[in-house]
Amino acid sequence: MASNRLDRTAGTPLWRQLQDDLTTRIEAEEFGAGFPGEHALAEEYGVSRHTVRQALRQLRGDGRVVAERGRQPRVTPPTEINQPLGTLYSLFAAVRAAGLTQRSVVRCLDRRADGVVAERLGLEASTPLVYLERVRMADGEPLALDRAWLPADFAGPLLVADFSETSLYGELAARVGVRPDRGREELHAVVPTAAERTLLRCPPGTAVFSIHRLGRVRGRAVEWRHTVVRGDRFGLTAEFGGVAPVLGDAALLHS
Repeated sequence: MASNRLDRTAGTPLWRQLQDDLTTRIEAEEFGAGFPGEHALAEEYGVSRHTVRQALRQLRGDGRVVAERGRQPRVTPPTEINQPLGTLYSLFAAVRAAGLTQRSVVRCLDRRADGVVAERLGLEASTPLVYLERVRMADGEPLALDRAWLPADFAGPLLVADFSETSLYGELAARVGVRPDRGREELHAVVPTAAERTLLRCPPGTAVFSIHRLGRVRGRAVEWRHTVVRGDRFGLTAEFGGVAPVLGDAALLHS
């Protein structure tokens, strides 16, 4: 029974415990068939309807549920971050355009050699590279695992940048004076690895977009990137006319 999840001997108010437990269940997608009403929640957790209303008030304030007078509460569908194909576009900007708070958890920023990536950039295998790995967050929830490699002779100034609140291309513009102007991306829908699923907190059964990018500045390859984006929070759009667009050399996303 869910009521066993509430500790009546703890110092935390019951409404707060209820709010936290419902948040956990919402994130685990337990309410796919519908969110319970106040009466059902009060019975399930063994608390008063006043306690349920307090918890729902906080969940509504957090944007987790919609609870309107006279109607059954329902889980708020996640905001989808949408990006157009075939443009120089930033995931940083897309998250903010969706009205969400953008933040990154920097897992690694260092200087290293990687023969495979160097070859993709048209460099010798031992060429030093700047490596940046981030978990991109949208409103505090993981959205993407982003890994980028750039030639150190080009991107060395980035090693002192704080990427928790800014974009890679923004820092390139500010510290190096350039940003990629052309590139190529390949996008595939894949099943995430166990490690990716953990980092992104993917709900069970969620697919992800796996995106590989080669970015160029005035013809020089300066960026190789692999980004894994949660498929339940990310979408792509394309406009078309009478002639089919060629997306390969123009698409630059999620900077």
